[in-house]
Amino acid sequence: MSNLSWLEAIVIGGLQGVAELFPVSSLGHSILIPAVVGGSWATDLDVTSKQSPYLAFVVGLHVATAIALIIYFRRDWVRIVRGLVTSVARREVVDPDQRLAWMLVLATIPVGLAGLLLEKVFRTYLSNPIPTAAFLALNGVLLLVGDQLRRRSEAQEPVTDVIPAVPSGHRRVAAATAEELADRRLATIPMGRAVLIGAAQIAALCPGISRSGATMVAGLTKGLSHADAARFSFLLATPVILAAGLLKIGDLAGPLGDGIRPQILVGSLLSGLGAYVSVRYLTTYFETRSLRPFGIYCIAAGVACIVWFLVR
Repeated sequence: MSNLSWLEAIVIGGLQGVAELFPVSSLGHSILIPAVVGGSWATDLDVTSKQSPYLAFVVGLHVATAIALIIYFRRDWVRIVRGLVTSVARREVVDPDQRLAWMLVLATIPVGLAGLLLEKVFRTYLSNPIPTAAFLALNGVLLLVGDQLRRRSEAQEPVTDVIPAVPSGHRRVAAATAEELADRRLATIPMGRAVLIGAAQIAALCPGISRSGATMVAGLTKGLSHADAARFSFLLATPVILAAGLLKIGDLAGPLGDGIRPQILVGSLLSGLGAYVSVRYLTTYFETRSLRPFGIYCIAAGVACIVWFLVR
């Protein structure tokens, strides 16, 4: 029977939902926090052990996070799925919804293949605390560099695709219109660039490198605004996170889940709630702000953890 305390489930569940979407690496934090706390946390939440209850626990967290994203972007996903179905049925790609649907499909393939082939290797050899802390610091550097490159680009060619403010009496209509306009902008991304942005998720196989951070930086370097890069990142993440959970549902249903399913349920609920609140906050945050605070945090946290592990 597996061991997973209620406190571990609550802390890691809430952390997963928030850190999965913030560009700070949920996996990195899930490795570093137990290592810093030590004791049973280090053994119960050891991702390198095939017998760790964390492997079953994370299945529920991933599924809950993906469900939260689907709920938040439900209007987008209705249009995207409808676009994919009509595109296949009519053998055409003529409208923005159809194009965005195929962009997401093609941009997900690289990380899907890499995950199937390399995930176990990365988890086994790079999931120790010091490499994870180093990758977290590197993640911070990448966020700062990507942000600076975008700032230089904006200085040369000011962004003009800002959605105008909406009168309060028309918020519901305008919200839907804003979503459609944002998706139409994303649908204009050249297909090759979209695939490259999606392929950036491969970097997140390294614990400490953020999936959303990697795709946002890739999007920024390809000319997207912070808001559009974040939106595309969240849409890209949804099928990947959901697949990561569903492909390992056997861990949850098997012996690793014995004795901890109530904790998994509570942790998953917290993860889903945290993800929903986070994506709602971040979609607004990136309309006017940048990756810089997250980059500074990741560098500081990564360096602090390295020092901690070396001197303790």
